[in-house]
Amino acid sequence: MRQILLEVLTDPPGRTSTAAEVLQRLVAATLTAVKVDGASVALMTPAGHAGLLAATDGASAELENLQLALGEGPCLDASQAGRPVLQPDLVRSGTAHWPGFTSSAADAGIAAVFAFPLQVGAIRLGVLDLYRTITGSLEPWQLAEALDFAAAATAILLDLQHSAPLGELHPLLAVAADGHREIHQATGMISVQAAVGLTEALLLLRACAYAAERPLLEVATDVLNRQLTFYPEGDHDE
Repeated sequence: MRQILLEVLTDPPGRTSTAAEVLQRLVAATLTAVKVDGASVALMTPAGHAGLLAATDGASAELENLQLALGEGPCLDASQAGRPVLQPDLVRSGTAHWPGFTSSAADAGIAAVFAFPLQVGAIRLGVLDLYRTITGSLEPWQLAEALDFAAAATAILLDLQHSAPLGELHPLLAVAADGHREIHQATGMISVQAAVGLTEALLLLRACAYAAERPLLEVATDVLNRQLTFYPEGDHDE
């Protein structure tokens, strides 16, 4: 892990990297070392998925957006359980666990997903998600590499937060957290508009984003800006 951190944290000659660039180098290095097709890091909180921090490609970003929008998927289970969730054949073994996520991920060309929690004790920081476009388990050496990169990602997130002023989130983490806050605020507005509980309001928000094939945060922003309104069932179409 020390060698990984040394390589990822070493700035190019003549410039200082941003936190986002460091995480981007981490996922790129993971891709090469583990021999997978995509890698991403997501911020997690006790409430669930809090947003994407870095991704190697569009499919990796979509993998995170799906889990954020649907509230289900391997990264949420890995974070909650505190252990890796390995799905070498997503369609075969994932459909029963995460039907919405599995169907959409398969449509995006994702055949296998491997999620590694980033945490210290009971503190959940994030998840490192890897995917492949073909089915198959990780070899023992690949699993070992992935665990090393997960440990490195955990160290980087801790270092980022330690560098922030006391009582504040690091700016990179705050961006993701702010997105989570907007989703929470939009859920509250939908609850009032549609005369439903908060749990059902969040389901309505997620269903709207899923049906429109838009990121959950985008739809939440529309709700907050009053460009999208929900109504009680039977009163009005959304």
